[in-house]
Amino acid sequence: MTNTTRISTKESLQQFLLRQIASGELIPGDSVPSERSLASDFQLSRNSVREVMQCLQEDSLVETTQGGRSRCRNLLQPHLEMPKSVEMSLALQLDVMEMRAFLEGEAAYYCALRATDEQLKLLDNEYQAMQQRRRGQSTLHKAKADLTFHMMIAESSHHLLLISFSQLFYARYFNAIHGVLSTTLKRYGRYPDGIGRQHEKIHKAIQARNAEQARLEATEHILYTRRLLESS
Repeated sequence: MTNTTRISTKESLQQFLLRQIASGELIPGDSVPSERSLASDFQLSRNSVREVMQCLQEDSLVETTQGGRSRCRNLLQPHLEMPKSVEMSLALQLDVMEMRAFLEGEAAYYCALRATDEQLKLLDNEYQAMQQRRRGQSTLHKAKADLTFHMMIAESSHHLLLISFSQLFYARYFNAIHGVLSTTLKRYGRYPDGIGRQHEKIHKAIQARNAEQARLEATEHILYTRRLLESS
């Protein structure tokens, strides 16, 4: 969380935290700064900070875990039931890829526009690490590395609903995403060259803050993989 001007009202602290959540500065799963640090930054008593946190809990914005640390909640989780499938069918995998094409195109667009310089640096670090992990790793490791890269893009979009939905969607349908990669690798015997080049194009567009190009590259990347799956 960025430094703030010292303010001495509970209402100001509550509004500040609400803005942090709404703007994606604090994303679902992030720890809220400790009561001690908030009390110091805002010149409030620990009891006052605790009252603010209680209000945020009552609004289902944060939850307090064992040990007293508060984390931001996924705002969509209580209201969104992801459909389940009895079997990992080709139809489900194709549907998942269609949804990914939309999600990742928008995530790349907003990431290019809104990501902080620090987030772009972290994304670059993850991209470089992904290139190394791809060599000699299992299909499961490759799927996790791929998803980590795309999830970091979404979480750097500063788009609260997109982040919230992406977290739930990827967690629910990871097996389908893993299945797509497995099918592709079995067919071609290796990681298709096109996928690696597309990751590079997405990454370069985001780092250049070219939002429209980032959206185009991310969308085409998923549709390309979907076409490989459909023709298998």
